[in-house]
Amino acid sequence: MAYRIVEIELSQPLSAIALTQEQDGLAVLARWKGRLAGFRMVSATAGYVFSADEMRALCAKRFGVRPIAFEIESALAQRWPATLIQSPSLSIVICTKDRAKRLTRLLVSLQDVVKASPFSATELLVVDNASAGSATREAVAAFAGVRYLFEPRAGLDFARNAAVRHATGDLLAFLDDDVVVDRGWLQGLFAAWQGRPDAGGFSGLVLPYRLDTEAQVQFELRGGFGRGFEPKTFHAASAENPLHPVGAGVIGAGCNMAFDRSLLLALGGFDEALDTGAPLPGGGDLDIFYRVLRSGRAIVYEPRYAVYHEHRETLPQLKRQYWSWGLGFMAFLTKSRRSDPALRAKQSAILRWWILDKLACMTVAGCRLRWRELGFLTAELWGGIVGMAGEYDRSLKRVQKIREQAS
Repeated sequence: MAYRIVEIELSQPLSAIALTQEQDGLAVLARWKGRLAGFRMVSATAGYVFSADEMRALCAKRFGVRPIAFEIESALAQRWPATLIQSPSLSIVICTKDRAKRLTRLLVSLQDVVKASPFSATELLVVDNASAGSATREAVAAFAGVRYLFEPRAGLDFARNAAVRHATGDLLAFLDDDVVVDRGWLQGLFAAWQGRPDAGGFSGLVLPYRLDTEAQVQFELRGGFGRGFEPKTFHAASAENPLHPVGAGVIGAGCNMAFDRSLLLALGGFDEALDTGAPLPGGGDLDIFYRVLRSGRAIVYEPRYAVYHEHRETLPQLKRQYWSWGLGFMAFLTKSRRSDPALRAKQSAILRWWILDKLACMTVAGCRLRWRELGFLTAELWGGIVGMAGEYDRSLKRVQKIREQAS
């Protein structure tokens, strides 16, 4: 199973698109005058040729309204231009460990984007999170103007907090090393800030970098990291979702997020007992989204602030990712139940909902003989059970030992 990813410009004539004999689907990334307008996956038979008429029909059905909205937005912006205010400085932070090739790929994608930065000042900071060799340092040295910082304590949130302490920007934009940025990434972040300069955080669209394996296709078909193409503003309370903000996963993904640095400092940074690597490889993004909202500051989701993520290649890797999602969510929930008793009712309600939802989905998958889907759901549920069985406390003890060894 593999899908061909094709980028099309809706303002230009469309042509036929052919699949190879190794591809049985098409993933269409649509733009309107360069701006991201939509993403759609379409299954087909291997080697199928989508005619120009089929492409026009697909685009009209799936993306037809958004160009109209873009044109209206552009006309309104010309009629009532945004008030000019002093733009903040920005630090783009990449936390990485033993992935020099992927880091290089990301830095290459950032070169032209940073040159056209609309921020008052923009720095690139790579935090080497205890890499075993010198490859990460050498990869950074190949790019002019990129700062290198070594964090000897292994753990993603150790690296993130090192950036919070040492970065110079008013805003910190965090990128994982398994993404590349869209050409409009920085303009999208700037537009989000310009619309809500009082926001405490920003999140953006995450699209697939490639869909060459069954695991990558399955992950994207199940929703991936996608949060849609409509801008959203999240507050501490939501009339639409009575469990908000406990279900902070709807806000975005940790591979593409930005925050007001002064707010991160006031909050004490990231929780270093979350995102600690293989034992607990998640939860840090949920926790910081949650704490930003609980501080009273908004988080803005902007689809133009977009990256492309390298999804897990194999089905065992994907199953482990779902396991880690369950683990990380329950570790985060354990922590928030202790530290924020004011929302105890919502925290208990989302725990019940999460378990019942997983059991219901597993029942449906089993009845329909969807064994792979059942495997993914079982892995996520089992990860959640492990998370509920003291994983956050175990992680606190691991982190304390790491601190003691480093002191």
